[in-house]
Amino acid sequence: MADSTARALRLLSLLQNRRYWGGADLADRLGVSVRTLRRDIDRLRDLGYPVQARPGVDGGYELAPGAVLPPLVLDDDEAVALTVGLQAAAQSPVTGTAEASLRALAKIVQVLPARLRRRADALRAVTVPAVWSPSRAEIDPQALTVVAQACRDTERLRFGYTTASGETADRFVEPFRLVALGRRWYLVAFDVDRGDWRTFRLDRLGDPAVTGVRFAPRALPGGDAGEFVRSRLTSRRATVPVEVEVRAPADEVRARIGQWAGVEPTGAESCRVSMAADDLGWPALALGMVGAEFTVLGPPELAELVGDWGRRFTRAAGAPTAPGGGPAGT
Repeated sequence: MADSTARALRLLSLLQNRRYWGGADLADRLGVSVRTLRRDIDRLRDLGYPVQARPGVDGGYELAPGAVLPPLVLDDDEAVALTVGLQAAAQSPVTGTAEASLRALAKIVQVLPARLRRRADALRAVTVPAVWSPSRAEIDPQALTVVAQACRDTERLRFGYTTASGETADRFVEPFRLVALGRRWYLVAFDVDRGDWRTFRLDRLGDPAVTGVRFAPRALPGGDAGEFVRSRLTSRRATVPVEVEVRAPADEVRARIGQWAGVEPTGAESCRVSMAADDLGWPALALGMVGAEFTVLGPPELAELVGDWGRRFTRAAGAPTAPGGGPAGT
C-alpha cells in the first residue's frame, strides 16, 4: 500500500508539471506497466483529481480543471520559490492579489518544514523588491494567467495592444517568456505578422485569447529574456548613461540591482555599475539600496542629485550640517 500511495503522489506531481503526457512515457517515468498506470490513474480519480484520457495509439493523460482545487504536490525547491514569490506578490501590480497572496502565504508557512523556512528566509534576504519604480501599472490577473499558460504550452496568442502613443492594433504572437521588471510585467514574443521579436507591456494588452495553434519554440536572440526586455526599453527612451564605482564585491551588488544594471568586478571588493535611465532619481535610490560606499563616475547631474539627497537625509536625521552643506566635522 505504501508503494502504491507513493507512486500515486509521484504520478500526481508529473501530471501537474506538464500539460499532457503520453501513456507510454508516463508509465516509463514511473517504472510501471501501462496496466498499473491505469490503476493509479483510477486511484487519483477516486480521490477527486480530474484526470482525462485521450484515446488512440498516441493516447495519454492530462490533469483537467476541476470543480474544486485539489491538493497540490510541491517539491522542496517549488515550496521555497512559492513562499518567496508570495511574499513579493504582496506588493504586486496585479489587481487584487496582495490580500490573497498573504492568505496563501500564511497557509504555506504554517506547514513549511524548518529547513525550507530557513532557505526561504535566506533567499528573501538577498532579494530587493523593485519598489522604486516611478509607476504602478495594474494588470488583470486573468490576462496574466492566460498569457502565462500560453507561454507554458507553446500556444499562439491573439490580443489587442495599445501603444504608448494610444494606437490600438490586433497582435498575433508566439509567446516566449513573461518578465517582471520594476513594477511592470512584459511579454517577450515573436510577432507572427511582423516577423520579428517584440516586447509587450501586459497592462496595455487587452483580451488575450489562445488560438489552439501550437508552435515549435524559436531561439530568442541572445537567449536571455530579461536582458532582451532591458535592451529594448533602453533603446526606446531618451536615456542617460550612468557609471558608478561601488566598494563592494560584484556578486553582492549584482544580487541587489543586477536586474536593472550591468555589474563588472574591478577588484575583489569593488565593481563598476553601468545603467541607463530617463530619470536619475531611480538610479540614486537603487544605489542607496546597495548598502555600500560608492563614487559616481558620471554623469555630473547624478553626483549633484546624490549630494542633495545626502544633505536632505542628514537634516532629516537631525544631524548638524557644516556651512558648506555637508555634515559637521567632515
